Amino acid sequence: MDLDHTPEEEEFRARLREWLAKALPTLPAKPSPDDWPGRRAYDLGWQRMLYDAGYAGLHWPVDAGGRGATPTQHLIYLEETEKAGAPYVGANFVGLLHAGPTIVSEGTAGQRARWLPPVLRGEEVWCQGFSEPDAGSDLAALRTRAWRDGDEYVVSGSKIWTSHAEVADWCELLVRTDPDAPRHRGITWLALPMDAPGITVRPLRTLAGSTEFAEVFLDEVRVPVGHRVGAENDGWRVTMVTLSYERGTAFVGEVVACRRVLGALARRARENGRWDDAVLRRRLGRLNAEFRALWRLTQWNVGEAQRTGAVPGVGGSVFKLRYSHARQELYDAAAEVLGPEALDLGQEWTLDRLSSLSYTIAAGTSQIQQNIVAERILGLPKGR
Repeated sequence: MDLDHTPEEEEFRARLREWLAKALPTLPAKPSPDDWPGRRAYDLGWQRMLYDAGYAGLHWPVDAGGRGATPTQHLIYLEETEKAGAPYVGANFVGLLHAGPTIVSEGTAGQRARWLPPVLRGEEVWCQGFSEPDAGSDLAALRTRAWRDGDEYVVSGSKIWTSHAEVADWCELLVRTDPDAPRHRGITWLALPMDAPGITVRPLRTLAGSTEFAEVFLDEVRVPVGHRVGAENDGWRVTMVTLSYERGTAFVGEVVACRRVLGALARRARENGRWDDAVLRRRLGRLNAEFRALWRLTQWNVGEAQRTGAVPGVGGSVFKLRYSHARQELYDAAAEVLGPEALDLGQEWTLDRLSSLSYTIAAGTSQIQQNIVAERILGLPKGR
């Protein structure tokens, strides 16, 4: 693993820092967390600024509208934008980090031309329609059905935990097109227009009080066959591409954010006298080592992708597995530092602590990640 940066990479970092210093003060005030139309407009506005400055789809291929940057440059970008306090991708999360890269890898030339530019320009939002009420983390158990009717698929079923569905234009949707095929076959990846007749969206309120997820009900929704990404019944393989991106790089910026929070916790502990607790100090020290190791693991994963020219691989599952638990431990430590203030929902760290509980479930549960590591990295037999 090469931890040194080339002169060109350091020049890229310097230019990015200079642009961020000029751009961030021009941003409008952040909207209320409950104002989803406002949040959509804010996130799309930031994405447009990135596009105009040449930072949108930084690591996407040039022929897909990106800049063709190396994975290391992408890592520098994530590190510097997080350090500068720049907005996260927000409502653009699925389009930029999941659906977009999947279409880059698996879409036809026409599909790339139709769907990628609006994502990069900050014009369209995507949501993710993978999970289902009765499937849990067993994605292969999905039952939302799609059958062919001429040049269209007719889709009926339901999805849950559909990220940003209430403000989305498109949904990356998994459906079962062959109910008689083995579980991991007979699945197809579709791009679903969210304004199609027969779609009902019901927001879900989380423990933290937010509504970034929704239930989506599909009642004989018609989707053109041309919106299928990949071959019919090949959706499981296409989905593995999506999940490689989701688990490989989607949480990278958050590692930087956690390291920043850790420093803030240490300062707060010194201010309120809790720094005198040797057990707490050891806990914060161990977490510091944990997040430094996670950052090095990220560099290794990125370096491997750069060396092989491949998408992030199963190493992303190792990262996601450990990061999910480390994040929960970080905000448990925050509760110790805050003391009784940890019960105040107005405290940012309190809401983050509630949110952290979902990380061992989201993007594949820890149990699923353990299975991936055991089977695909360690070569252990599948459990019965």
